Amino acid sequence: MEILGIGASEFLFIVIIAIIVLGPKDMQKAGKTIGRWLNRLIHSDGWKVFQKTSAEIRNLPTNLMREANLDMRATEKDIRKAMDFKMNAPASTPSRKPSPLNETGNSIEPPTVKSPEPDPDQHD
Repeated sequence: MEILGIGASEFLFIVIIAIIVLGPKDMQKAGKTIGRWLNRLIHSDGWKVFQKTSAEIRNLPTNLMREANLDMRATEKDIRKAMDFKMNAPASTPSRKPSPLNETGNSIEPPTVKSPEPDPDQHD
């Protein structure tokens, strides 16, 4: 478990150094002072703004993807409406019927394959 990026072994090392430097009696005073300072910090307006901003930054990618998805759906809906309108709208120009194909000149047919006839001269 880490608190403010400090693991258990690092925290233990800091406490041992503090006991050596401050001594056991001054350690109590220092602990109370640090506790009061942290309490004031956590209940301050600046800390609340910091927490709110931090949460917004963590949720930023999710919010951006959600907004992009909403924009994409709105665009898709607009495209579908335009397509439906174009399909259902009466033609403004008279429709031209395709000219009938000249069946002999314009058609493509596969070549006819004749099956080979057995040669009467050849015997097995």
